[in-house]
Amino acid sequence: MKYFVSKDSIVREIWGNGDTILLIFAGASAEFALNKAVDWLYFTGRLPSDPLKRLFSTVSYARQIVFSEYDRAIQAIDKISAIHQGVEHSRGQSIPDWAYRDVLFMLIDYSIRSYELLERKLSGSEKEEVFQVFYRMGSRMGVKDLPQNYQQWLIMRHLSLHENMLNGDFTKDLYKQYKKHLGWFRFLILKQAQILLVPEKVNELLNLGKNPLSATLLNLYKLSQAIRLRSLLKNMIMPAAYKNEIMALDNYSGKSL
Repeated sequence: MKYFVSKDSIVREIWGNGDTILLIFAGASAEFALNKAVDWLYFTGRLPSDPLKRLFSTVSYARQIVFSEYDRAIQAIDKISAIHQGVEHSRGQSIPDWAYRDVLFMLIDYSIRSYELLERKLSGSEKEEVFQVFYRMGSRMGVKDLPQNYQQWLIMRHLSLHENMLNGDFTKDLYKQYKKHLGWFRFLILKQAQILLVPEKVNELLNLGKNPLSATLLNLYKLSQAIRLRSLLKNMIMPAAYKNEIMALDNYSGKSL
């Protein structure tokens, strides 16, 4: 049987780990807030009304594609395209190509950063493999002017971070919503994860700074695996309303859909 991502791919290892997914979620929450096209997410009202649900949805679609048999993955990608086309039709405008690219770039970057933060450094070929998976996803969606390899992606990623990010009114409102839905303690945890994870430009725009607490919390979280407390900690970190989504991260186990 043909799969969109081969069973021995590093991408499956990255996206088969619930801890890595939570870090990808943390990074995505930072960049969604800063992206100059975030008004598109506000247009439907789904993002400000339930930002965590919206971010879980984005991550879940990507994860489904990574583990699906080829034809089902293509169907999932086409469904994503159809959803976006529906929003474009409702608004009477087209989502900019650079906004589509930025979401793909974000998934590539945080896949790598999250895994390396929790596990080990990836080799050049493994990073290329991560890039190629999301390149194929973007190509199927018809996203224009994609880089052709990981090295080209590095250049375009740097440019997009400096050209397409802005700390504006939507950013401030979205972070208020994060705090509202997470509560002050979980919101603090989110920001500590972002400090460790996000690129320098994102940190600068969000004024995250540096905090020794970030590394301490990460080390405690890693230690929790050895003493079998990680599932308990994970449920403490995320709100009870998202228990099903959190359990899905733990129970996914990397099996094909």
